[in-house]
Amino acid sequence: MRPDELIRFKETGKSITILTAWDSLSSAMVEAAGADVVLVGDSLGMVILGHSTTLPVTLDQMLSHTQAVGRGLSNALNKQPLVVCDLPFLSYQCGEDKAVAAAGNLLKHSCAAAVKLEGAEPEVLAVIERLIRMGIPVMGHLGLTPQAVHRFGFHQQAQDSASQERTILQASQLEQAGCFAIVLEHVPSELAGRLRKLLKIPIIGIGAGEDCDGQVRVTADLLGLTEKQPPFSQPLIDGRKLFVKALENWIKQQGKTPTTTESQQESDC
Repeated sequence: MRPDELIRFKETGKSITILTAWDSLSSAMVEAAGADVVLVGDSLGMVILGHSTTLPVTLDQMLSHTQAVGRGLSNALNKQPLVVCDLPFLSYQCGEDKAVAAAGNLLKHSCAAAVKLEGAEPEVLAVIERLIRMGIPVMGHLGLTPQAVHRFGFHQQAQDSASQERTILQASQLEQAGCFAIVLEHVPSELAGRLRKLLKIPIIGIGAGEDCDGQVRVTADLLGLTEKQPPFSQPLIDGRKLFVKALENWIKQQGKTPTTTESQQESDC
């Protein structure tokens, strides 16, 4: 899968599906499920590494997890989902040269074929344009931007007309800068629908309603593995409860008295 194929999906009306992965086990499941894109999100800092925000995640950690994700993919290369890796906090906010080195390192040493970064401030737009000139595809991210949690929090964004118009302007700027898609997180569905109609590149929603060109979800949330899911990503199954129960049963069975059949089998050995 190439990044520009997602634009063709939008043109033909094909819905885009994106799931996160953080290691070889999760990427194998996501690939087998048929996702178009595997996102190695810095959400792994909260889901897998136990942090309260994504801010502590390092570039080395993102590289290591993306390499593990690549080892879980088994389809022929041209049949594999597109792998997009998040650029973590401070890997692109400190200038274009550092951003190119960070993104280039990910693409050079892992299966990632594109990077995702948050925001559309003038400095970020300059970074995006530079990355794309260097041959590095970029996915944008607007709305709730977790790396700016200390400024904007984790609540819904763009709730008033002024902030919605600002988001529309930023999305247009990301498209003009060369992004091949934009993740739009936790914003009113009406805003997502406006952007879907306005832009030629795909709008990928998460907590942005159904009027999008596709959806992205944190796989652990959908499987019910995390203790607390965001309001816009309810679990499909209560995975945590199911797995804990299965492990409890295994632990309890280790102290049981062997059955007659089991004793006979042991004596026959």
